[in-house]
Amino acid sequence: MATMSVLQQIITIAAVVAGTMVTRFLPFLVFPAGKETPKYVQYLGKVLPAAVFGLLVIYCLRNVNILGGSHAIPELISIAVVVVLHLWKRQMLLSIAGGTICYMLLVQLVF
Repeated sequence: MATMSVLQQIITIAAVVAGTMVTRFLPFLVFPAGKETPKYVQYLGKVLPAAVFGLLVIYCLRNVNILGGSHAIPELISIAVVVVLHLWKRQMLLSIAGGTICYMLLVQLVF
């Protein structure tokens, strides 16, 4: 296993710090507080959460086999938990976290 020299470590840390700073500060420079947010950015703010949620569902269910093992029961129960949480609280992060926790508990303790 190759080790990094002190100079390589410093360069790596500096690159990570610079990348983090750019991603944190750039939105404030591009979209200042007194200026109206462009319509396309507002549109993306409305449609991207649902698109990300849809991609997450597809990604999570892509290898589910309904004919084998647990017959996709933990997945279906977790999807129901996500739907109920989202209809109840309308908070995407809570829905995702609740469904994930439900799924992990089911596959670790039940199935």
